[in-house]
Amino acid sequence: MSMLVIKGTYRVIGSRPDGDSVRFYPNNPAEWDLVPGPVRRNVKGGAQLRLDGIDALETHYPTRAGEVHQPLHFAQEAAQMLLKWLRLENVTRDERDTVTGSVPEEAEGYIYTRGADVHGRCVAFAGRGPSPLPSGEGVHVDVAAVEQTANYFQLREGLAYATFYRKLFPDLRAALIEATAQAKSENRGIWQSDLTFSGIKVEGLQALTESATIMPKLFRRLADYLVLNDGDPSMAGFLDYLAKRDDRLFIISTGHWTGFDTVVNVTDQTVKLTTPLEDLVFEER
Repeated sequence: MSMLVIKGTYRVIGSRPDGDSVRFYPNNPAEWDLVPGPVRRNVKGGAQLRLDGIDALETHYPTRAGEVHQPLHFAQEAAQMLLKWLRLENVTRDERDTVTGSVPEEAEGYIYTRGADVHGRCVAFAGRGPSPLPSGEGVHVDVAAVEQTANYFQLREGLAYATFYRKLFPDLRAALIEATAQAKSENRGIWQSDLTFSGIKVEGLQALTESATIMPKLFRRLADYLVLNDGDPSMAGFLDYLAKRDDRLFIISTGHWTGFDTVVNVTDQTVKLTTPLEDLVFEER
């Protein structure tokens, strides 16, 4: 898969990194202009990365009623382990979860990217240390290269869910699926308590934020739905709500384009996903 490689540093002081998003500063900020997007950057040339192919539990998801989070044990562990893997340690945060210090203050790294998402975040595979390839050039990214990235590490350790979008090529997707399968077989991280496929009984927002480990995309839709309904936990209208949100996806095994609502089951108050994540490819929105 052809991607652009960019050399730079990871810096997190003053930001709120989580398990699948971190700030990156190219050695040459002009290289952001080579990324289809555009990439939204700050005055110092840094931009937020969204790690491709993975979705970690939410640490501060914005809703109309304020920020909410998923169970913090796994959400914070994913954020801590991402920074540690990138070689940023002794990270301190304030009461708003903003990073106030790290050792070192920046860590050398590189990214592989094909573009930015609708929010201006650069969608990327994140590598650490010196780049094996020249910066600012298009390169072929294979499975071996992906296995050396934070994206693969987070899945292999059970710190994130595999969540795929259209631009990711099948061979790289297969590598991430294998990493997830290994984490599941060893009961690592989120797979110790995942309820995405067995079902979560929704009795209110607190259960989702404090104890229920589920796929973040499903969590976000449930949280938005509950806030929209002023906390009323009835799931009677949830599938209709999902249909109106119109999150489009492709089911690989059936070759069918459809909506997120068609792969979610609601029985009374219990909500679950009916199709394996590795069988789904979402449309970017």
